[in-house]
Amino acid sequence: MSTFTLVHVVISLVGIVSGFVVAYGMLTGKRVAGGTVVFLASTVLTSVTGFLFPFHRFLPSHGVGIVSLVLLAVAIAALYIFHLSGGWRRVYVMAAITALYLNVFVLIIQLFMKVPALESVAPKQTESPFVATQVLCLALFVVLGTLATKRFGAERARTA
Repeated sequence: MSTFTLVHVVISLVGIVSGFVVAYGMLTGKRVAGGTVVFLASTVLTSVTGFLFPFHRFLPSHGVGIVSLVLLAVAIAALYIFHLSGGWRRVYVMAAITALYLNVFVLIIQLFMKVPALESVAPKQTESPFVATQVLCLALFVVLGTLATKRFGAERARTA
């Protein structure tokens, strides 16, 4: 693994871990200010550094990166420009949770590509174990997003 790849992976994992901290804050109705900065910055960096890998054609990973950057721009605007006022609170929650989901979605893909035990059960990433894992992940994020929107999006959140 190259140094650049290692840095990209570490940034991505920081984004995922801090994203779950932020999501927990949303579920409890609290804004985790420091964690939010780390989550947003590291997730933006994950997407940006993803475009710095050599490529010869547009890949699905580029599409995910573009969607993630758009979602993150919306989340950042909702938080820092519109200060979560009115409907921007819900917009922020949905954009942030979806950006976190996309990071986890890519993590699952990478795990099935790089971990021999997972690669052996789903070498083409079309097999049942891979599909079931991605469907379960999506379902969990739908629940997480719904609960976070109801709990954080509906009331004035306290800063933790």
